[in-house]
Amino acid sequence: MSTMDDLAEQFEAHRRHLHAVAFHLLGSSVDADDAVQSAWLKASGADFAAVDNMAGWLTTITARTAVDQLRTRARRAELPLPETADPDDARGSVAPTADEEVLRTEAVSRALLVVLDRLSPAQRAAFVLHDLFDVPFEQIGDLLDRSPDAAKKLASRARARLHAGPAAEPRRRAEHLQIVTAFLAASRGGDIPALLELLAPDVVRRVDPELVPAGVPTEMRGAADVATETRRFTFRARTGAVLLIDGAPGIAIAPAGRLLAVLRIGVGDDGRIHTIDIAGEPDRLRLMTLQLPGTDR
Repeated sequence: MSTMDDLAEQFEAHRRHLHAVAFHLLGSSVDADDAVQSAWLKASGADFAAVDNMAGWLTTITARTAVDQLRTRARRAELPLPETADPDDARGSVAPTADEEVLRTEAVSRALLVVLDRLSPAQRAAFVLHDLFDVPFEQIGDLLDRSPDAAKKLASRARARLHAGPAAEPRRRAEHLQIVTAFLAASRGGDIPALLELLAPDVVRRVDPELVPAGVPTEMRGAADVATETRRFTFRARTGAVLLIDGAPGIAIAPAGRLLAVLRIGVGDDGRIHTIDIAGEPDRLRLMTLQLPGTDR
């Protein structure tokens, strides 16, 4: 490859892949766009004539740019703040944000983005690049200024934080997961009959005050009232994802992949939901261990 036109053609051919790498690393479509644009400026100003693996080279440049953004964000204790639609719009008629569009079209899990935010920049980079995009540890180590072995350990530690270990009662957790998943599906669709089947007659719903409009009680009892209220918040439910909260199945409400609240779902021996505790207070959220549900090993 010898001309700028050749480079531009190759860059455009790989743009979707580069954006996916940056989005997984940064969790924001806007930030990913910035990283890809920065990667183009760096690539076009480099000596690219002798590059034999253009995809790998461009991936490394994009990933290095994204990791620099992650480190800057961590130093400043910042989170990307995309525009969000009104969370109380039960009709879901508000146009989705760019991040929501990426979540719909790319093979990326909302739950994965939530738990990735709990990792250090180095752990996130090592896990995303190796486990999701098959980048060799030698390349990751060079990008992070670490040895290949150190990069491998970072990915291993990230994997351990993201994925829960075997449950003490795997069958019970599997049943709990099925119930929580069914509850989220019914909530997204405002399906009152399905919700009434899942909720115990004396179910109790508690919520942090900052998550509900003025006049909405922080505690509510009874299946009919809880099911009816759930229909008001279908938009929020559509941004929900099932994950493990301190080891128990629950729901993360995460518009654009950003954690807003978690629902702890208490299931009784009768297979029905008896308690729904909704937390959104930042200090409470920070203390919770959030992990991806998976098959018990």
